Amino acid sequence: MNKFLSVLFLIFTGCLTVHAQKIQSPSEFLGYKLGERFTAHHRVVDYYKYLATASKNIKLEEYGKTNEGRPLLLAVVASVDNIGKVEDIRKNNLRLAGITNDAPAADQPAIVWLSYNVHGNEAVSTEASLQTIYDLLDPSNQRTQLWLQNTVVIVDPCLNPDGRERYVNFYNPVRNLTPDAFPLSREHFEPWPGGRANHYYFDLNRDWAWQSQIETQQRMLVYNKWLPQVHVDFHEQGVNEPYYFAPAAEPYHQDISKWQREFQTIIGKNNARYFDKNGWMYFTRERFDLLYPSYGDTYPIYNGSVGMTYEQGGSGRAGLAIVNAEGDTLTLKDRIDHHHTTGLSTVEAVSQNASKAVSEFKSYFEASKTKPPGEYKTYIIKGENVEKLKILATMLQRNGIEFGYGSAKGANGFNYFTGKKENFKVERNDMVINAYQPKSVLLKVLFEPQTFVSDSATYDITAWSLPYAFGLQAFATSENLKSLAAVSPEVPSVANEISNPVAYVANWNSLSDVKFLAQLLKYNIKVRYSEIPFETGGKRFNAGSLIIARTSNGGFGDGFERLIKNLATSSGISLQAIPSAFVDKGADLGSDKVRLIRKPKIMAVTGPSSSSLSFGEVWHFFEQQIKYPLSIVRAEDLGRVNLNEFDVIIFPDGDYPDPGNERMQEWIRGGGKLIAMEGAVAQLAGKKGFDLKNKEEAKKNEKDINPYEDLKIYENRDRESVRSNIPGAIYKVNLDSTHPLGFGFPGFYYTLKLDDKVYQYLNPGWNVGVLKKDNYVTGFVGAQAKKKLVDGLLFGVQEMGNGSIVYLTDDPLFRSFWENGKLLFSNAVFMVGH
Repeated sequence: MNKFLSVLFLIFTGCLTVHAQKIQSPSEFLGYKLGERFTAHHRVVDYYKYLATASKNIKLEEYGKTNEGRPLLLAVVASVDNIGKVEDIRKNNLRLAGITNDAPAADQPAIVWLSYNVHGNEAVSTEASLQTIYDLLDPSNQRTQLWLQNTVVIVDPCLNPDGRERYVNFYNPVRNLTPDAFPLSREHFEPWPGGRANHYYFDLNRDWAWQSQIETQQRMLVYNKWLPQVHVDFHEQGVNEPYYFAPAAEPYHQDISKWQREFQTIIGKNNARYFDKNGWMYFTRERFDLLYPSYGDTYPIYNGSVGMTYEQGGSGRAGLAIVNAEGDTLTLKDRIDHHHTTGLSTVEAVSQNASKAVSEFKSYFEASKTKPPGEYKTYIIKGENVEKLKILATMLQRNGIEFGYGSAKGANGFNYFTGKKENFKVERNDMVINAYQPKSVLLKVLFEPQTFVSDSATYDITAWSLPYAFGLQAFATSENLKSLAAVSPEVPSVANEISNPVAYVANWNSLSDVKFLAQLLKYNIKVRYSEIPFETGGKRFNAGSLIIARTSNGGFGDGFERLIKNLATSSGISLQAIPSAFVDKGADLGSDKVRLIRKPKIMAVTGPSSSSLSFGEVWHFFEQQIKYPLSIVRAEDLGRVNLNEFDVIIFPDGDYPDPGNERMQEWIRGGGKLIAMEGAVAQLAGKKGFDLKNKEEAKKNEKDINPYEDLKIYENRDRESVRSNIPGAIYKVNLDSTHPLGFGFPGFYYTLKLDDKVYQYLNPGWNVGVLKKDNYVTGFVGAQAKKKLVDGLLFGVQEMGNGSIVYLTDDPLFRSFWENGKLLFSNAVFMVGH
């Protein structure tokens, strides 16, 4: 009889007696019953620390801190036999996945990871985690002690403490002594920006793969050291929804395995058994699909786990109690009970199928290493843009994807930029990513040129291929190419050391160059850019290349060269020293085509009129990525601001009260630069003083009109809306790279279209980024939306007096993973208007 069955026998015969100190329940420790109030994060931390001292079955780890300094915790729960060897279990699990090469042991518990409160105002999750971990640790709970014989449970009680505290600190002061369930009372309306997102207003549940945020980076470092067999991401949805658990809705990504599909259903049926017993309503196989790779269910799936989302009705509107549309009162206690039930039910289902879960996990990674999915077996990223390639390398390393550099031979493969199969050579600096590796599924998902979408009614974007997001020339080949070296060749901060150079030059083509410029300006170093390409010393420099001359920088004395080199090193770029202002081709350094970049004072407009996500991208870009000062002003306070104190004003996506009023236009005419993004662009279109106009739809000829077009089937109403939908698709934009807004680009740019907005060409004005015919690349676009997205403006510049307006119809900073867009946005901020 194996150990699991032996324990089962002892429990049911009453022969197993548990001798352990009683552990306080959450209610006993906190002094109130769970569900009576929202628990502050520091008290959640206190309880988990208490459990770590009161129980021998838990190991508690602080794996990081948030932007606001709150601890991020991870609790590992295991049986008495396993808790002392959890590190050996973790290492053996990585051997099962082929991450390390030693032979794995056969006897391995299944690992279940429960993630709570990635969205801060979905605050029931953390409350439910308190009861769940108590039940797992309670020595008198014979059911959970049985499950722990062959499972290890990892609990992250709050992925987003900053957002959760923003919600809790809103709710607790405004709630009535007796919770007011009336849905229109003030306690059901949290103020902008709400608690959903993190400190920088980023949605952490869209950041798993991109890892742009510090919370994600720290969590994924730990997650990829464990790689659980099952992962659950606990959420909330609208107050009028019941409960959702897996199996998920279509579309499923085509590389989700048979077992990953089956086990979702096994676990879902176990959840249903408990919900049916209690008379609780739920739904499955609707709305929440498995496609976009950066969710808390899909990312684990593409890393060998069975990833699932659980959604409780409630969210930030629910408070402690709310009356829903059917007249039922939903309480916080109800919501806790539901999440608590599915959490334990999941552990139970995994325990009952532990051996199968572990063996399927092992098989998944064996297949990844020996039979990687898809047509392409090697991805080659050309190494011309060294700085951008370094940023991509960091992303791959964070995701545990193996890569090298150079190859002994060329190949034939798909060219991402031309969309055709071509012969190509592999150079020493080229990145080579071979698919025969443990993370081959994730690799394929992130790099596949076309993602197959089985159902167009999807929950998120349908295109994200990294070569397009980074703007890097790449090839995908069916050949199995091996790299020659594990690391790229070293690039010195100065490529050619010479004595007493006239200037240093940095090519302008990546975020690293923007960081360098930001540091130069912060140090008040005078820096110029070339309006046209030039060549000197056998090297070609793009339009926009930065020129740091000794002229005007004499005040730095003998420390000038050392300072410039240090800033280049810290920014991750390589400089070229120039011995003479006389260049081989192009404009000499004293030409009027070489222009001084003035240090701009920048304002971003925020508040309830703006999209918190869009504003957060701007805020994070300046504060965390390029570390350049940014003043943040609420839209309602603009009338009190002396606009002449600012050189640049940015309106992120939003719906503002008259953003292009006469006062703003007067400031622009005086030399100011207005940058309008997405919805702010739409508000300026057609407004007096602004040359941007909406593009009218082409009128149909009478003979082309279908007289039955308006006759629709009620059952298909959701499908009908898809025809005008574009949840996120990639288009190739024709870009005027001679204009400052297009500096550093090769004449085109891949944009992520999230709507069907396109405008008439500016006249007068500069049509820098335009769509023509056949510019679609990949991703789902509804038939009607596709017809609109031709022959129009996406990115442009209008001159107004001595100033300018920059129109950015699409979001170049999308979720901070659209790397190539950061250069376009930086051009708008630093290059346009000199």
